[in-house]
Amino acid sequence: MIARVMQWKVIVAVCVLLCFGALYVRFENRFAIIDASRLKLTETVGRLQMVFLNERLHEFPPVQQSHTDAPLDDFGLPEGAMDNLVILYNRVPKTGSTSFMGVAYDLCGTNKFHVLHVNTSKNMHVMPLPDQIRFAYNITLWSSMKPAFYHGHIAFLDFTRLGLSKNPVYINIIRKPLDRLVSYFYFLRHGDDFRPYLVRKRQGNKMTFDECVTMKGSDCAEDKMWLQVPFGSDCAEDKMWLQVPFFCGQAADCWIPGNPWALAQAKHNLINSYFLVGLTEQLEDFVAVLETSFPRIFRGATKRFLSGKKSHLRKTFNKQEPTKETVAAVMQSRVWQMENDFYEFAAEQFEAVKKRTLAVPVLEQGVPKQQFFYEKIR
Repeated sequence: MIARVMQWKVIVAVCVLLCFGALYVRFENRFAIIDASRLKLTETVGRLQMVFLNERLHEFPPVQQSHTDAPLDDFGLPEGAMDNLVILYNRVPKTGSTSFMGVAYDLCGTNKFHVLHVNTSKNMHVMPLPDQIRFAYNITLWSSMKPAFYHGHIAFLDFTRLGLSKNPVYINIIRKPLDRLVSYFYFLRHGDDFRPYLVRKRQGNKMTFDECVTMKGSDCAEDKMWLQVPFGSDCAEDKMWLQVPFFCGQAADCWIPGNPWALAQAKHNLINSYFLVGLTEQLEDFVAVLETSFPRIFRGATKRFLSGKKSHLRKTFNKQEPTKETVAAVMQSRVWQMENDFYEFAAEQFEAVKKRTLAVPVLEQGVPKQQFFYEKIR
């Protein structure tokens, strides 16, 4: 009896072992199939990724190519590298911008680029948010217009704040603040030789700038008289507060006369967001630096500026220089001091850029000699 029980136990144990063995073999086969499927899926995904990357590379060819990949232009870049260039000149009024733009319009046909004027409603210098988005995306994506040169009396606009990856190439020109204000004052009354028959806003008004400054100062000390001129007058402080806010931008605080934050922001933008800011008093050098830097757009600009009678394109009629007393009064103003601070800051930057750029030897092709090279390449 005991022997029979032991026999059955052995049989049961053998059956259990056989079942476990069969299950083990079955699961091993399943795992092998899963591993093979996983490997096949990985290979398929890898092939799809390579196809996708190749398509993207064909869609966006690399800008930087080796000398054997594409012919180089006179500037040492692959031909067509600057064909997508977008320059934005947010021109400050009464700084010589019309004289400069005359050169750009003369060159656009020869150098094959487009010039577009940005005209804002009621000559507003700031834009509502929807227009900021339209403007930024339009000039960034308007490929048929590239290379493009946009210009208009608009305050600085940071395109990256609106979701774009980069700003256009910003340039500008500024002027000594009192000179700019005096030019603006007489321009409103007498116009200029650019469009001499156009009726101006203050035409017939014979008031001089000196009279405007002193008309509210009779009961004040002479050195404080300009501070009494009410905002809104053609010679008032708020009319001088223009170059700082143009560089500061679209924020409300930029347009508060005498705001220290606006001055700091204007300096920040000049350094970090502008390719070049020139001076009205050195317009020829400004043109020369641009021609040296962007020959694709400005080739021949200096010669055209000097010989094409564009350097004196626009002159305000009947402009009178202010008296020493008026100048002394204006210089007491915080607004003038801040605007002049910004002008001196910009002038210092321009002098440094000009010295470094125009001192470089020019090759026969009319482009500056390259001042760097590559070595120790592995």
